[in-house]
Amino acid sequence: MKKNNYPKAVPDVPLTLLGGLSAAQFLAEYWQKKPLLIRQAIPGFNGLLSPDELAGLACEDDVQSRLISFKRGRWNVESGPFDEKRFGKLPERDWTLLVQGVNHHLPEAVELLQQFAFVPYVRLDDLMVSFAPDEGGVGPHFDSYDVFLLQGEGQRFWRISEQEDLTLVEGAPLRILQNFNAEQEWVLEPGDMLYLPPHVAHWGVAVGNAMTYSIGFRAPSAQELASEFLNYLQDKLSVSGMYADPDLRLQAHPAEIGSDMLAKVSEMLNQIRWQQEDVTDFLGRYLSEPKPHIVFEDNKVLSLKRFVQQLAKQGVTLSGKSQMLFHDTQFFMNGEQFAVPASHQAILVVLADDRQLEPSWFGAAVFQDTALMQQFYDWYLAGYLHLIE
Repeated sequence: MKKNNYPKAVPDVPLTLLGGLSAAQFLAEYWQKKPLLIRQAIPGFNGLLSPDELAGLACEDDVQSRLISFKRGRWNVESGPFDEKRFGKLPERDWTLLVQGVNHHLPEAVELLQQFAFVPYVRLDDLMVSFAPDEGGVGPHFDSYDVFLLQGEGQRFWRISEQEDLTLVEGAPLRILQNFNAEQEWVLEPGDMLYLPPHVAHWGVAVGNAMTYSIGFRAPSAQELASEFLNYLQDKLSVSGMYADPDLRLQAHPAEIGSDMLAKVSEMLNQIRWQQEDVTDFLGRYLSEPKPHIVFEDNKVLSLKRFVQQLAKQGVTLSGKSQMLFHDTQFFMNGEQFAVPASHQAILVVLADDRQLEPSWFGAAVFQDTALMQQFYDWYLAGYLHLIE
């Protein structure tokens, strides 16, 4: 991967990506508040891959993809992976191919996502790319998360609405809105971008062949977070004592759960406690955990000694499938937690932020830390990072 050349998001510096707004202005005035149309957010942008290359990705086993079509008044959804012959049987219009997680397979897609680093990585989901021939689309719908819709090749006609009526069509395989009342509409050209907060109704239709790059952000529900946190706590719980009732009294009904038992069990369960550190550890592991379908690719087998030699010459870059996060002195890589000496925390912060380390970062002091070198080597063997080519 070549060295990143995306602009760092300085709070008060105007960004072309945001239509001349600074990152701080955008977050304060638009993020999760109101839509924003940005003409030529990325001037000269015409996409990262061709329709044929996108279709090729949809044929891969470890890629999530869908074919959506509208025929005879009904929406239809097919899930990949697809046989390449399937694409030769498609009609000339009224269908859409959606491919999730393109950033997991295309280095250029990772670099594109890094332009949106003014939003923390913990909120970023993935890059979805869609291709549709004339009149293709996925119908009027809304998302429960923020999304930037960046136009690649071709044109797409967008209509949006901040309507309160979000009733869905019953029985449809997609979240199609029953009643859609357009309030604003635009045709997006290559390089144009539309930002939509959660629950803003929208409907995009291809004008001729069109490809759209959707930068989506994850927003776990409170129920999901609570359930996952309780699962996490199971491995950390240490509740002492054994149920006992030496003061047991005769009950009128042997089948009744008595008040004394309820009080005793409530007292035992009140031992369950957690600290801020537990929430930090949970979030780091949970938010960096790869999705179940993700498979990391093996690197060329090297000895530890040879790897360290190459590290000094080439540097390393994170796999597009890796998520590396940190909080204070705690670091997380793909669901695993680890700690490093304070003297080397800076280098891992750079790796997490920039997703790569140039050879200049690897000085003598770094190479003398055998534990850190072993950690980098273990990540290399697992496919979590690669030597920069």
